[in-house]
Formats: sequence, C-alpha cells, structure tokens
Amino acid sequence: MIREVAIVGVGWSPFRSITPDISYKEMMYEAAVRAYDDAGIDPRRDIDSFVTVAEDFNEGTSIFDEYVPDQLGAVHRPVQTITGDGIHGLAAAVMQILTGQFDVIVVEAHSKASNIRTLPHIIAYAMDPVFNRPLGAHPYFIAGLEMQRYMAETGTSHAACAQVAVKNRHNALLNPLAGYAADLIIGDVLNSEPIAEPLTRLECAGHADGAVVMVLAAGETARVLSDKPIWVRGIGWANDTFWLESRAWGQALYAANASQMAYRHAGIRNPRLELDFAEIDDTFAYKELQHLEALQICQPGEAGPWTMAGGTALDGEFPVNPSGGSLGEGHLLDCTGLARTLEVVIQLRGEAGQRQVEDAEIGMAFGWRGVPTTGGAAVILSN
Repeated sequence: MIREVAIVGVGWSPFRSITPDISYKEMMYEAAVRAYDDAGIDPRRDIDSFVTVAEDFNEGTSIFDEYVPDQLGAVHRPVQTITGDGIHGLAAAVMQILTGQFDVIVVEAHSKASNIRTLPHIIAYAMDPVFNRPLGAHPYFIAGLEMQRYMAETGTSHAACAQVAVKNRHNALLNPLAGYAADLIIGDVLNSEPIAEPLTRLECAGHADGAVVMVLAAGETARVLSDKPIWVRGIGWANDTFWLESRAWGQALYAANASQMAYRHAGIRNPRLELDFAEIDDTFAYKELQHLEALQICQPGEAGPWTMAGGTALDGEFPVNPSGGSLGEGHLLDCTGLARTLEVVIQLRGEAGQRQVEDAEIGMAFGWRGVPTTGGAAVILSN
C-alpha cells in the first residue's frame, strides 16, 4: 500500500441471541467506549471521520448515518454509511486514510436481529422481483441449492459439511463472546431439522445481536497511539452476478476475486503457507469449505477431507474460525465480517486465551453478505 494503515483499537458489545434489555444505540456506545479506551483516544478531539455499516431495511429507518453520531461521539464530523458486509466498511476506512486527508477513522457495525420481526421477507426483497421473489420461498432455499451443487461438483460429503458445524461450535466453547457454542457430533448435525435440502438447522448460523467498533490510524499515528498495532497488509472486495439464473452455483467467484485483490496488495503468493490462520464466513457450514477453496487455501474438493482429517481444527495445520465463526458466535447481519476481523486482531495480539493460535503473526478475515447476494470482502492483517 502507498500508506501504512493499522488497527489500533477494538471494542465490542457481547453477542447474544436476544437483547431486550439494551437498544442498538446502547450496544454501539458500549463497543465504542471499549474501542476508544483501547486506542487511548478522545472521540471529540482525535477522530477525523466515521464509517457505519448498516442496511436501512434491517434498521427500519432511512439514511441511517443520521442515527449514529450521538453514541459514537461523531457530532459535527463526517459520517459515512456503507451498505455491505463489515469488511466493506473497513475497506472504506482504509481508502480514506490512503487519501492522506485523514489520520484516524472509526468503523462501526452492529446487529439487532432480534428486533426484526420478518427477517426472511427482508432478505427475500434482495431477490429479483419478477422471476424469483414471486416464488414466495424462504430465501434459504438458495443455500440448499448451492450446497447441493457444491457437493456434486467437488465430491464433498455431507458429513464433511457437518464437521464444520461440529468444529466451529466446539471452538466457541472457548470464546466468551459466543452465543451458540455446543459439544456436538456429526450425527447431531445431520439429524437436526431439515431447512432446505440438504441443509439442516445445525448447519445454519443462528442470528445474534451485538456491535463491533474499530479504530484505524495511519502509520506514524498508529505507532504513537499503540505499542501493538495490527497492520492492514491487503484488502479486497468483489461481487458476482445477483441473477440466480446465471451464477456459478458450485463456486464462490466473489471470494476468489476479493481474495486475489487482497493477496496482491499484501504480496501473498501462497496463502496456505504464508497465512497462519483464517476467520472466514460460515453462515452455512458448507460455505466454510467453499470459501476455503475459493480463497486458494486449498484446492477444489480438498476442503472437506482436510476438515475431516483435522487440518482446520484449532490445533491443526491451518486453524479456521478459532472464534467459532458465525455458527458458534451467531450471525451478526452486516457486522458479521467485522466480527471475523475482530477475532483476527485478538489472535494477532495474543489475547485469545484458551483458543489462541500458536505463533500467530499473519491472518485473514473474509466476509460474505449472505443469500441471495454474491458480495464478499477480504482483509489480510499482521502484527
């Protein structure tokens, strides 16, 4: 990159399946206070710009950036809304710093999924209004079709997909932020209620409420603010087609393209050898396998057997989702990618406790916006 960028502060409001005791503004405030304290800054004096990641349909309001200045300390300062995954918001902040006009940027993303009465209908609104939405199907049918096609093209077994859920929910037992931790076996996952054949309930991430705030700073400022900055080495994003009728059902082309952009910026040629671990989207269990292959961490058809052999376990060759991922922590709507990034930061700081990846120096976070989209973003971080 033409200018150094680092994450110098992180904060969060705990991830829970339901939060009747706290508003989204209070969650954002709690996460912001933690992040500002972590970075050692005063938001009224030290921050140049704010980025919030939000979708008006999820929030129930329009022009959502008008609802965030008070709790972030952003009154009378630039506030920008990114409608995408949390890592898209991170990319927007990085680009602002790279202009040379900003030194300290705050990124915020949150989820109040428990407040949304008809979430499947909101997700379905992203589908084509002429050919797809009139079917009236729950949008998870797209994941079921994609999972079926992915397994057929790669020869991946359903048991391998189920093992992702077993692994991630077990990792979550070591994560105090996780709301969906469980000690399972493959049979539990395969025999759970069907959602969209062959997808089962335990292969789908349950929704969660929570917030994440990150403070980013330009190189010299980062060194002044923090004695353990986490450097942004590369970042990338991409979209494939939104048409169900013309997409590559067995592949995640958006993940391949986004990661290639991030690898190019970071100078990474062999991600499996050069990265120490990864936090990647697992909204559905099969997605972790599909994304591993698209990110070129393994070859098509290898992710399933590699996972079954323990290669992606916490103590394996290449730990994947040591946090528990979305399956273990809960799916945080547009905050999901920022939650993946949060774990990478914690791991690179050596602050992950019992789930700490040994000798972690460089890691990757990848986020996907979810069905029916084909939008994703990746970031490479190092200590």
